Amino acid sequence: NALATGAALAVLITVFGPLSGAHFNPAVTLYFALLGDTPWRTASFYMPVQFVAAILGVWLAHAMFALPVLEVSRHLRDGPAQWLAEFVATAGLLLTIAGGMRFAPLSTPMLVALYITGAYWFTASTSFANPAVTFARALSDTFAGIAPTGVLAFVIAQMIGMLVAVGISRWLWRT
Repeated sequence: NALATGAALAVLITVFGPLSGAHFNPAVTLYFALLGDTPWRTASFYMPVQFVAAILGVWLAHAMFALPVLEVSRHLRDGPAQWLAEFVATAGLLLTIAGGMRFAPLSTPMLVALYITGAYWFTASTSFANPAVTFARALSDTFAGIAPTGVLAFVIAQMIGMLVAVGISRWLWRT
């Protein structure tokens, strides 16, 4: 699962990066909007699309694996360790993207894929690191799901991770 996700991310970022900046993640979009690299008007268009696409992706995965398309997760993911993991996963992802774009732009898709693959294993949460994906995974009662009661705390941790990454980026790279 982690390797497949990483491989798919590298492909999608490489293919769609030149078209849209490969904005699949509201935390990434907000990060770049706060730094002034993505216009707020563009960000306000991307973010609802990211949520809709994530939900459609969950439904497509369910259909491919002959699962009920409409379900709600019962997989509990909560508590300080899980929230800290989402903070770390999101901040690390954004710093990986920023550092990659600054120092190795052609390698950025692979760096993101490697980071997400690694973070799946080194975080207690399995590294959702994406508010749209977090919300969509509440609609999957599989091992990948998250009970709806855990979504808000995950998203808050992700947003705090994003804000910390903005501060670290400005400090490290004077962006």
